[in-house]
Amino acid sequence: MKLTGALLLLGAALLLTSGVNCGLCPALKEDLALFFGVTVLDYVDFVSQYRNESAILKNAEDLKMCSDNKLTEEDKENVQSLVAKIEANPLC
Repeated sequence: MKLTGALLLLGAALLLTSGVNCGLCPALKEDLALFFGVTVLDYVDFVSQYRNESAILKNAEDLKMCSDNKLTEEDKENVQSLVAKIEANPLC
């Protein structure tokens, strides 16, 4: 199930690619880096820059806590590695 969640996130990331150079948009790259790399509070602060609504912030907090509890460090590193490979791909 952990791998499924990571693949779902990456699938969503791929759908949100920029049309100009096919790379991931900067906000999405920053979101993924923070989602897999910082504390829950730091991630919620980041999300609040874009949508400062209590329901959205609560969902961001719950999702980050769930991710931190379910995904191993290896899972998180694999996702970040895949994002780096997408960015480095000459076809993008």
